[in-house]
Amino acid sequence: MSLTASSAAEIAGPIAGQILTVGVEEEFLLLDPATWHNAPVAGAARAALAPQVRGLTRVEFRHSMMEMVTPVCASLPQLRRHLIANRSAAAGAARTAGARLVAVAATPVAEPDRTVEDTPRFHAISRHYGPVAHDPAVCGCHIHVGVPDPEVAVQVCTHLRPWLPVVQAMSANSVFHAGADTHHASWRGVQLERWPSLGPSPFLTSVADYERTVAELVASGVMLDDTMVLWWARPSRRYPTVEVRVADVGPTAGDTVLVAGLVRALVATVVADIAAGRPAVRPPEHLLRAAHWNAAHQGLGGTLMDLHARRPVPAWEMVDLLAETAGAALRRHGDDAVVARELARLRTEGTGADRQRRAGALPAALRMLAGLTTG
Repeated sequence: MSLTASSAAEIAGPIAGQILTVGVEEEFLLLDPATWHNAPVAGAARAALAPQVRGLTRVEFRHSMMEMVTPVCASLPQLRRHLIANRSAAAGAARTAGARLVAVAATPVAEPDRTVEDTPRFHAISRHYGPVAHDPAVCGCHIHVGVPDPEVAVQVCTHLRPWLPVVQAMSANSVFHAGADTHHASWRGVQLERWPSLGPSPFLTSVADYERTVAELVASGVMLDDTMVLWWARPSRRYPTVEVRVADVGPTAGDTVLVAGLVRALVATVVADIAAGRPAVRPPEHLLRAAHWNAAHQGLGGTLMDLHARRPVPAWEMVDLLAETAGAALRRHGDDAVVARELARLRTEGTGADRQRRAGALPAALRMLAGLTTG
């Protein structure tokens, strides 16, 4: 049975007054600096990390990927410090392994070694999904925002759905594939559509609703098991958080800080909506998926769907509307000045996709991204 509006408001009320924590997982590619092919040296790079940093990395699906995880943070300046430290440590370890650490969200040239890391889980995924599991590596930025109650976390994911295409467009940072411009701003977003359990979360109203839906999808074969909930927003299985997974990895730590600040403020805003009994907007599923495809295709260079009004509007109009909607939460968390500065920079410099195209030929774009990753 779904929660009633009054019971949901009672649960969300105390959370709405809290300062929410934030943490970030960033995935990076390891590239050969001579060919810019993916370099399968993740094991050597992890081994080269200093012992005190090794606990902040995770074994990823591909031998050419390196993930770094921040601690739980209370402020954006604290988050920025950890992001910069993680990127610096990972870049140094990558150089020791003969590669460059690059914050780019899709394999830009080629991945000669498409085998998965040697774990039972990864081998099971490989067998179940076949060639889809052996697509070239893609790298995301996963934002965790502290939501301690699972019932509220499920509802937060539902309330976030109309806003996540905007976050996707702002973070677009994967132009190239097979050595050529894909004419998409986020090739990662397009490539990941091949995975059947990935995309917008369903419209869910309770933990019972969530668990029933996941069980049905596992029974259908779409999900290998209940660990394969790969939706753009999901209640974390490991932490008392909502995990937003839609963003491409950002070229710079500042790009990640911007996305993290806006996502935290959006989560705080919708928690307040839940506490006040305001219902979630429910756009048609076909329009929601179309909005995500368009965000991956155009980034901030065209229009985005206003899923509240069900009409296309200039992309930056949607960014401004998102920032305005989240404004009270940004101020309450002390993030308004940081986010305003990073938004101004984004407006001037463009997305990672824009910056890649301005750099010119692919090698120049990748050299630029390698510099931005730790710059």
